[in-house]
Amino acid sequence: MKKVGFSYHPIYLDHQTGRFHPERSSRLEAILRQLKKDGLDSQMLAIEAYEASIDWIKEIHDGNYIKRLHSACQAGESFLDTQDCPISPKTYEASIWSAGGVLAAVDHVMEGKSERAFCAVRPPGHHAEQGQAMGFCFFNNIAIAARYIQKRYHLEKVFILDWDVHHGNGTQHSFASDPSVFYCSLHEDPRHCYPGTGYEEEMGLGNGKGYTLNCPIAPMTEEEDFLDTFETKVLTAIEKFKPDFILISAGFDAHKDDPLAHLNLTETGYSKMTDSIVKLADAFCKGRVVSVLEGGYNLLALGNSVSAHIQSLMK
Repeated sequence: MKKVGFSYHPIYLDHQTGRFHPERSSRLEAILRQLKKDGLDSQMLAIEAYEASIDWIKEIHDGNYIKRLHSACQAGESFLDTQDCPISPKTYEASIWSAGGVLAAVDHVMEGKSERAFCAVRPPGHHAEQGQAMGFCFFNNIAIAARYIQKRYHLEKVFILDWDVHHGNGTQHSFASDPSVFYCSLHEDPRHCYPGTGYEEEMGLGNGKGYTLNCPIAPMTEEEDFLDTFETKVLTAIEKFKPDFILISAGFDAHKDDPLAHLNLTETGYSKMTDSIVKLADAFCKGRVVSVLEGGYNLLALGNSVSAHIQSLMK
């Protein structure tokens, strides 16, 4: 069984979005309950999260945007940039720690303390743009981690797999011109699903052309067909790229019971995808995988899917 680290901090619960907002603290509480129920909490290695330095956040985000988020939280404002991004007095601090929780997981893996890691963090990140909050996201945790891997640990090639049902526009835009970071997304067809980006023809820009792969999936697609796309397109891309590190933007809102989208994955589907990823990670990048929570809004489905995902990371 592989050593799997678990990155979490209670400050993530202090980002308050309101009782009825889909991205709320009860999501993490549901995950923690399920992991304890399944006995996984005692099998994972606890990772001590920390505050990400502003310098690392500036690798992806504009300094003035970082200051705007800080000031808005201090002033008691109710949202930043868009009403789907509610904030509270602790949102800035939680966001700093969310990014830091992912960097701590990278450290854990790179120092050989674990072979893979899962980050139960919030706010999520993959919609956050360089200077704009979007889609419940403020700092792009996965993008910050990719640059951290390259600049702190001098690894050349990072593969980001985003299987959240919503396209990770912020992550794609962060690396569109960069051939050293391959961004690959499986998501519901943008004609039917937020944020309206992620068409097949979006393949990168300039030197980065060909290092973005978007796989839009039609609404109501069954799991078998979803997994067929994953196997034929995503796994092929990883094998060709031969990454030094794999990051997963692990949203679980493509689940058949999720209220915010229209796909039909189950816990079994997430497990099968994870099984394939860890095999390729073992083949190409010394097993190095860090998975980062993004979406997933049916609490029971979220807890069960994360549990299945972690069990596969342990293989």
